[in-house]
Amino acid sequence: MRKFISFIVAVLSCFIVTSGRAELHVDIVAGGVDPISIAVQKFERLGNVSASDAKMLRQVVENDLQKTGLFRVVNHDAFPEYVKMNEMPNFKNWAAIKTQALVQASLKAEGKDSYKLSFYLWDVNGHEQIEAQSLVASKKSIRRLAHIMADAIYERLTGEVGYFDTQIVFIAETGSVLNRTKRMAIMDQDGYGMRYLSDKNTFVMSPHFSPNMSTVVFLSYRNNDPMVWALDLENGDQTKLGNFGGMSFAPRFSPDGTRVALSLVKDGATNIYEYDINEKTLKQLTFGNHINTSPSYSPDGKYMAYNSDTSGSQQIHILNLKDGSQTRISYGAGRYATPAWSPDGQFIAFTKMADDTFYIGIMNPDGHHEKILAGGWYMEAPSWAPGSRRVVYYETEKTEDGEERVSHIRSVDITGQNMYDIDLPDGLNGTEPTWSPKMP
Repeated sequence: MRKFISFIVAVLSCFIVTSGRAELHVDIVAGGVDPISIAVQKFERLGNVSASDAKMLRQVVENDLQKTGLFRVVNHDAFPEYVKMNEMPNFKNWAAIKTQALVQASLKAEGKDSYKLSFYLWDVNGHEQIEAQSLVASKKSIRRLAHIMADAIYERLTGEVGYFDTQIVFIAETGSVLNRTKRMAIMDQDGYGMRYLSDKNTFVMSPHFSPNMSTVVFLSYRNNDPMVWALDLENGDQTKLGNFGGMSFAPRFSPDGTRVALSLVKDGATNIYEYDINEKTLKQLTFGNHINTSPSYSPDGKYMAYNSDTSGSQQIHILNLKDGSQTRISYGAGRYATPAWSPDGQFIAFTKMADDTFYIGIMNPDGHHEKILAGGWYMEAPSWAPGSRRVVYYETEKTEDGEERVSHIRSVDITGQNMYDIDLPDGLNGTEPTWSPKMP
């Protein structure tokens, strides 16, 4: 567990609606749902609290909720009153402007270096307080307070796992198409706080988090030797995963973090292997003279999705890790690649190539109910947010002169709606994003 960020979450109270009224809730599975109208009050400042910090926290919470497409943030100018934390809202006034949920919050200085954020969530129509929490963090980690608060509101109103207090690791690219610099970088899920994890002299690809977010595995071409490496996010140490006697790539952690699946090229064939981190042993999982790559474990660790050309074209297969049996699941027109199993086990995201177009889609683990979420000139590398309701991927577009390529990191929900770009610094292209689990 990383130690550079520390915080304490304490639940003050949580009052569940027990009256005959329907509980405030949004169905985030269906497409085209009416968003919940939510008002986030100005944060009370207690003690020596920066006004800019309080304003920023409110904006982060509102932005997190607004981007989901499941919430409509009420315009501040429409607020009928300001309700202090120890006072009851006038529910009739808030209902008059069609507000369904009301958030009160306060920010208090805790000593010299910390803040305490407290908030209440009210169901306006139900006249009930349905969530109350207190969060403490160092001032250096202040934005995390807002993300954790937004997660709590999201989870209370949707019943699903929040994904705002998360990060994305990706490849940051600069330079022309023929002379690109690729560096591994990390940022918050909203694009804030980007920092580099590798230098500009080492070509890197395919980063993936460990389940506890302590480590990132990735492909490095260090010394012209393409191998899988591991980066310790706490101390910055980088270690070659092992000497496997061939090119290794496409690493992915097992759900329990004890193993890493990877592809290894030997004798002209590319197969999937499993490396046991503790035992430092390598086990071959697929066989034959084919290209088997892009492994992704099921959440229970019993199965693995991967793409293979065993059938004559690139398709998605499922490997039973207990008995070694394999089943092809993709049968639509075109080729399929880069499968990614959702954290809840219900979907597999994929890249599809058909009719000179790339697509990002999802399907059930048995291959049924394929759904396309996005399409374009080139897009790849879907990765799931915690809660399995959003997918992040990258899309590359040609510029007008055809000489350059511009790559964006984008997010879309499983309905194919609420798509947005994650902001990157000017001049930076983002590729191969991987969404982290919830922050420890």
